[in-house]
Amino acid sequence: MIQKNRYFRRSKISEAKFRQLVRYFAMDLTATDCAQLCGLSLRSVNSIYLRMRARMAEHCEARSPFVGELEADESYFGPRRVRGLRGRGAGRKTVVFGLFKRGDCVYTEIVPDASKRTLQAIIRGKADIASIIHTDGWRGYDGLVDVGFDKHFRVSHGANEFARGSVHVNGIESFWSFAKRRLAQFNGVPRKTFYLHLKETEFRFNHRNQNLYHAILAQKQSALIRCAANPAVQGRVKSAD
Repeated sequence: MIQKNRYFRRSKISEAKFRQLVRYFAMDLTATDCAQLCGLSLRSVNSIYLRMRARMAEHCEARSPFVGELEADESYFGPRRVRGLRGRGAGRKTVVFGLFKRGDCVYTEIVPDASKRTLQAIIRGKADIASIIHTDGWRGYDGLVDVGFDKHFRVSHGANEFARGSVHVNGIESFWSFAKRRLAQFNGVPRKTFYLHLKETEFRFNHRNQNLYHAILAQKQSALIRCAANPAVQGRVKSAD
């Protein structure tokens, strides 16, 4: 039996139709718009979108260790700050940590808090010890030198210092701006699928200088449509179904 679609096993969707769907996905069209343009059901498009995001997440999680000149920072996603609540992440915001390799790629991770223990555990797991680390003055980055990162440079945003020569975190902050602008188009992303949308945004950013349509198909050729093999990603996908 001739396989109908080499990118999507046991699919009733032809390869030509599937390629059309991927092209619209690469253009960042919503599932609703894609379904109308492709003549497919919204349920089918949502299912494929979900699986593509899962494979993107798997690809992003596998990138490590980062080595070179890196920027580390945390950001907060979610509803506007609730009046009367103070502090980082106030107002039910989701805390996301990011590690950016200058001139290259970014890695993001949802974290429970921005504590020193949480942030430095990720840095130690994802960054090569020989890397140059740039951060702001947040106390969560105190002591990186003590754990082996001898080249740790900081800018003090609290003192209105945003750059001192090559010492800055402008790269990772540029990614945060890109991510928030992109996610705003969804008018609110449910918590259960936020991880996959975040990783899709990370994948798009990391392939910003490439043809995204071809990059996605390349991932499909390596079994993009299957459920993620990474247990952490697989768990995220199941919770989003």
